[in-house]
Amino acid sequence: MPKHYLFLIIAVLAETIGTSSIQASQQFTRLWPSVFALISFAFAFYFLSLTLKVLPVGIMYAMWSGLGIVFIAIIGWIYFGQKLDLAAILGMALILAGILVINLFSTTATH
Repeated sequence: MPKHYLFLIIAVLAETIGTSSIQASQQFTRLWPSVFALISFAFAFYFLSLTLKVLPVGIMYAMWSGLGIVFIAIIGWIYFGQKLDLAAILGMALILAGILVINLFSTTATH
């Protein structure tokens, strides 16, 4: 796996942790989850910036936001008891399909 994809995965995981921490912070009213959210987002943006050395911003952002949507929906379902209906699951499957199309068939995404 190319290093820039590893950096992108780290950025997505850090962003997912940050978003989950925002939920746990109860709108920034709890100190430690709030601090953890800010640190996680700083970490995410740092690794995101490393991917921009190789990937175009539009391609990188499509992958980052798409994977982040899916990961945070799964965390919301598992840890926060948020339900996903069939339309939400199908929509996220289409997002993942779009990411696959970009990476498998697009000459814009460098490999």
